[in-house]
Amino acid sequence: MLSPLLAASSGYRIFVSGSMAYDRIMDFPGKFADHIMPDKIHVLNVSFNVNGLVERMGGTAGNIAYALRLLDEQPTILATIGKDYERYFKWLDENGISREGLRVIEEEFTAGAYITTDAADNQITGFNPGAMKHSCRYDVSQANPKHSIGIIGAGNLGDMMTLPKTYKAKNIPYIFDPAQSLPIWKGQDLAEAVAGAKVLISNDYELSLIMKMTGLSKARLLKRVGAIVTTLAEKGSIVATKDHEVRVQAVKLSKVPVDPTGAGDAYRGGFLKGLVAGKSLIDAARLGSVIASYAVEVYGTQSYRFTKRDFEARYKRTFA
Repeated sequence: MLSPLLAASSGYRIFVSGSMAYDRIMDFPGKFADHIMPDKIHVLNVSFNVNGLVERMGGTAGNIAYALRLLDEQPTILATIGKDYERYFKWLDENGISREGLRVIEEEFTAGAYITTDAADNQITGFNPGAMKHSCRYDVSQANPKHSIGIIGAGNLGDMMTLPKTYKAKNIPYIFDPAQSLPIWKGQDLAEAVAGAKVLISNDYELSLIMKMTGLSKARLLKRVGAIVTTLAEKGSIVATKDHEVRVQAVKLSKVPVDPTGAGDAYRGGFLKGLVAGKSLIDAARLGSVIASYAVEVYGTQSYRFTKRDFEARYKRTFA
């Protein structure tokens, strides 16, 4: 039987690139669809009264690093942060997450996401990139490729284009996860960044967009990457290689879901933990499903906690 949560760190150098952001999370008690008229979408002008606002630490890099730290890993965040960094640095220190790879941009504010979730778990997000407009400039050349792995999440476009080339040149395996950054990519650049990745990970909508932008079918993408992992929210995820495709179910929740924000990043952290622990892609996806289930039970992307015993019990309830 797989022991999903290992007691000790794998010893891997895990580079997590992407955004560092302050999330301002708002809850709309109704449904967006009830206030948007399809025949008037070209002149959209709506306002939603929300039930207050909560600020949390967030960003793709911060969220994935947080998940990895809960799983006893020591990730290195490759990202930029703004002049209002003090609160985030304090949070990282409290949680034992290294600040080594963070570059402070004194003339910018930290990126900010303004996320409104409705009663059907649909989301509308406004995002101010702030410091994310600048490259992290971190040098990974000294990393041992046999004990290193990177994940490239949505963040500074220059980093997202440069890091795949760097990782490939250094023979460092990497996971490519363009997510919210897709609208700013050009198809050829995206195809080049994807090529050579150990895993391409996205949700089902993003995968369709990647295929459209690159002109590559899923079968053709699988000739360029080791695997494609597609997350499907409450329906679980799909792990596809050139040889097979397996659906991994979502974990049964112990509580009523509260906020889906950050569940995808938590999944990625669990998936990475599985890879560096030497588990199969399927078992790595199962770890991702378990930790994602904790993320949806609380507000905020870095608010969940768990014990090893509870984590393993939740795993066994779903996958035993």
